[in-house]
Amino acid sequence: MSQARLGELLVRENMISLAQLRKAQQVQNRDGGRLAYHLVKQGFVDDTELTGFLSRHYGVPSVNLDDFHIDDSVTQLISKEICEKHLVIPINRVGSSLVVAMSDPSNIYAIDELKFATGFNIEIVVASEVAIREAIDHHYAEKFNMESILEDFDLDEEDVDLVKDDHAIDVADLQAAGEEAPVIRLCNMILIDAIKRGASDIHVEPYEKSLRVRYRVDGVLHEVMKPPLRLKDAMASRLKIMSSLDIAERRLPQDGRIKLRLPGGKEMDYRVSVLPTLFGEKIVMRLLDKANLQLDMTKLGFEPEPLKDFKDAIHRPFGMVLVTGPTGSGKTTTLYSALSELNQVTENISTAEDPVEFNLPGINQVQMNEGVGLNFAAALRSFLRQDPDIIMVGEIRDFETAEIAVKAALTGHMVLSTLHTNDAPSTVSRLLNMGVEPFLVTASVNLILAQRLARKICNECREPDLSISEQALIDVQVPLDKIGTFSPMKGKGCKRCGDSGYKGRVALYEIMVMTDELKEYVLQGYSTAELKNEARRLGMQTLRVAALNKMIEGVTTIAEVLRNTAPD
Repeated sequence: MSQARLGELLVRENMISLAQLRKAQQVQNRDGGRLAYHLVKQGFVDDTELTGFLSRHYGVPSVNLDDFHIDDSVTQLISKEICEKHLVIPINRVGSSLVVAMSDPSNIYAIDELKFATGFNIEIVVASEVAIREAIDHHYAEKFNMESILEDFDLDEEDVDLVKDDHAIDVADLQAAGEEAPVIRLCNMILIDAIKRGASDIHVEPYEKSLRVRYRVDGVLHEVMKPPLRLKDAMASRLKIMSSLDIAERRLPQDGRIKLRLPGGKEMDYRVSVLPTLFGEKIVMRLLDKANLQLDMTKLGFEPEPLKDFKDAIHRPFGMVLVTGPTGSGKTTTLYSALSELNQVTENISTAEDPVEFNLPGINQVQMNEGVGLNFAAALRSFLRQDPDIIMVGEIRDFETAEIAVKAALTGHMVLSTLHTNDAPSTVSRLLNMGVEPFLVTASVNLILAQRLARKICNECREPDLSISEQALIDVQVPLDKIGTFSPMKGKGCKRCGDSGYKGRVALYEIMVMTDELKEYVLQGYSTAELKNEARRLGMQTLRVAALNKMIEGVTTIAEVLRNTAPD
């Protein structure tokens, strides 16, 4: 059945409306994939209802794959490539017949290919596309088995007794330990498992009597394993070898990079930081997946009016746009999306970054190197002799960098940069405290954007949160006229989100346009609180208001509002 035909039948059966069909078709045209998948993801039709409809329409049984145990001997009969190509999965074998779950039982080409590939008679049952995708991921994933990886180690002795004195470890022993096959497999599996779980960071942490590995998923750390403590030096050495770092240097911090080539030609970069701690070297790896780098500003989470203000500011011929927020709040992604918007053949764009996270074609990116004196200030000075149009400075950390950036913004250049401040109004105070004169701040800064990343509720297990009282909504500053017009949502926890109730993150933005009124407040020396109140009077949406809007829309939870934003 064609996807268009499926949509028509669902409308005719009153299972979806025509408006919902058109909305799902728009998303399908934009993101690709199958219409049925987007109808379910948008919440227009229930997964089981759609499966039941297809079962009745084609006269074939339907199955719930969550209730089905699929034996490994069955999945070995069909390759993962064929399963992904046709969205099918084998679930049982009876004599010369193979029972296969499909999301589209009318796909005769898939059935013919399965017959040819297996030599079995194919019996069809129908299952939802989401369930089939999850089953493929589960049954065809590389098995991450800690015991099998470590079985080659002799673990009879107590781990604590085997910890050597740091100064007594021979470098040759370290290198040999780092290249032992089980250690290589363990480290590779950690790197690959982090990708599968959608982690943004990997932490390998040695303590006095334990070694643990944690992943940061959607901004929150989760412990995933505790390898034997005796492996801490071997794991550290292996990861340092992969990062091209000096394994003999165990007293100073080091930074490196791992580039991993995955099946299908995809590459993944890991930014590696090694820090000597009391009981060994802690290693943190940041996953840099260019395929997931979102450069389309309309998809970052901006609301229409703030997005217009931001675009207006970056498209001005000169001035400064500052993006603020803590580490891991998505500042780099926002800056890269702005650079992508500005990246034209007519513009000379240079960036000073520490480190360069992603390579952007058409943009001159410079990696900072304090060891040879190449810092943000030195790079900025050099940029100004390179006939620039647009300059991006990774971070304004001191007066010298701030002074050069301000001068560049005042002499016909667009300057983009970041600072670490709690909100947009306090950024002005930060610049003044660095020593920048108030009249220079007002003359150079066009716009200040503060941002956070809040976790999104999992679409598969979302449900109303009946525990939230009306008083709780009032306490988090939900407008009184909004109370009663929406139901707070939460994630119940399911297989897809690892029982956390959250899947993915959404950005929260606070945009302060430097209007003439705000510039006058800065020149007259008003406090940060007074500046914030005036900006709100002029229409600035604070981080708390942005978070509440996402909660009212059902995107995030009240817990995430409290975790990411302060009261106004």
